[in-house]
Amino acid sequence: FQHSQITKWMYRLIACFLSLSSISIDGVNCVDSGWLTCQTEIRLRLHYSKMSPVSITKKKFKKSRFRIKLTLEGVEEEDDEEEDLSPSTCHKMTPTLEISLINANGYKSRHSQPECGYALEPSQWTEYSIHTMDPDNLELTFEFFEEDLSEHVVQGDIHPGHVGTACLLSSSFLESGKDIGVVTLPIMGRNSRQTIGKVRVDYLVIRPIQGMQCNMSSSFTKYWKKRSTLSVGHRGAGSTHAAKVRENTIASFKSAAKHGAAFVEFDVHLSKDAVPIVYHDLTCCISTKKKNDKNVELIEVPVKDLTFDQLQLLKVNPVLVDEIDEHQPFPSLSQIFQAIPEHVGFNIELKWISQMKDGSWDGNLSSYFNMNTFLDIVLSCVLQKGGKRRIVFSCFDPDVCTMVRHKQNKYPILFLTQGISDKYPELMDIRCQTTQIAISFAQSENILGISAHTEELLKHLNYIGDAQAKGLVVFCWGDDNNDHETRRKLRQQGIDGLIYDR
Repeated sequence: FQHSQITKWMYRLIACFLSLSSISIDGVNCVDSGWLTCQTEIRLRLHYSKMSPVSITKKKFKKSRFRIKLTLEGVEEEDDEEEDLSPSTCHKMTPTLEISLINANGYKSRHSQPECGYALEPSQWTEYSIHTMDPDNLELTFEFFEEDLSEHVVQGDIHPGHVGTACLLSSSFLESGKDIGVVTLPIMGRNSRQTIGKVRVDYLVIRPIQGMQCNMSSSFTKYWKKRSTLSVGHRGAGSTHAAKVRENTIASFKSAAKHGAAFVEFDVHLSKDAVPIVYHDLTCCISTKKKNDKNVELIEVPVKDLTFDQLQLLKVNPVLVDEIDEHQPFPSLSQIFQAIPEHVGFNIELKWISQMKDGSWDGNLSSYFNMNTFLDIVLSCVLQKGGKRRIVFSCFDPDVCTMVRHKQNKYPILFLTQGISDKYPELMDIRCQTTQIAISFAQSENILGISAHTEELLKHLNYIGDAQAKGLVVFCWGDDNNDHETRRKLRQQGIDGLIYDR
């Protein structure tokens, strides 16, 4: 290529695939892969959260241990003679495929697969990442190899031990209408048309944020200036049972700021008509009373099934929708931005449902919003109204953390984890089960850090220093933080943020 041709090619690649951001921290220059612009990222995951993702029915392979490799099929190549960055050119750009491995002992992030792939491990999260301009037109093939590669399953095969394949069409994601889910694929044998088993594959489709154009004016996704421990007001001035003002209200946030909180922490989810609202629980109670009947019945209703106007009618002292009562629940996120002084930082927990190890779900909700749609609405509100306010996102769902990291480049996110707990039931997702694997996940996704449950930190105070030595910021949460002596101990360990009541 001539120099001008190389330059055009490089700019084309950067514009279509990467929005690189570069910052300098304490004299060290850091280059970051940026955020999604016009491309889509597809994640395929194999893991043992419920059971082995691979189930073999063919007797010959019942005791086999497999290595698995993912390949892309039927992808058009870019026309080298095309110089203009037109939509048709972007559409032809070759997708990229990488693999990440995460466990409690560490991670191996975003690299090329070995020739015959990796073996699956019960305590490991295996994830394939595909960047593509054509997310609905890919053929994704899992190839299965016996771990003992010395014997040819098919005579003359260039890959010894190649047992079978399982094929997934990315168009099935579009047809299902879901950007996150699970598919079960038959594994077809190499030397016959018979199935030898099946494989369970989790998928996640991350799409660029809609209606917003991020830029390089500020990029804090991995930036954190080390300072003394931040005091973060839990749901404002504290959870309802411990505070004089109702949690997650404007009055509570103002009270916390008045009493020295550098940040206030609160939960955000969506009403039925897609208004970001501030409220903790996934459900709320509606009281019903029949005519001439003194008995009042409470009905539990998912917050997501009520419009913003309907939620306003549930207030203690109903007011007009365009009025703001600082003591009432269900304020909109926009009202919070408007009412709270800009010097008060926000720790915004993105509310999402979690599945327990026993199969049950938060709030008995097994389905929720489309994750891309949910985050596009909340992130757009924050990006529009954030101004110069210090803002940190957090979430218990690792996929939400991943999406926030890839949809924008302005605000950082912390992975909330309960770790090993006697107070809360164990979660299904391997990445959520211990603080150690949460640290590995945060490193692998290159997010700011973790917000750990103090219950486990108190048993392993070294986790704080270990995470920080790996470049992560560590916040902590939990009832234990309401004890003055506990907070003193955690500050001595150098914790970055303490979330507590009062």
